[in-house]
Amino acid sequence: MPINYHDIITIEPGKRSGKPCIRGLRITVYDVLSWLANGMSRTEIVEDFPELTDDDITACLLFAADREHQLVTIKTEVAA
Repeated sequence: MPINYHDIITIEPGKRSGKPCIRGLRITVYDVLSWLANGMSRTEIVEDFPELTDDDITACLLFAADREHQLVTIKTEVAA
């Protein structure tokens, strides 16, 4: 069954300065993405943070992909 990141990623003004978090925890999407970018595997993340699941990690990736997709692209003119 596909994961709907809207069911997992939460944004609360008083928690972590309103940054997107996982299921109301104090672990942000940024935290998970930075761990992955620094070479941690999904298994290592879940072992270090047992409150997280593999679906939580997937939700972070889906959230980031959706946010990237929504960015506005600025076109530049090519000089002749």
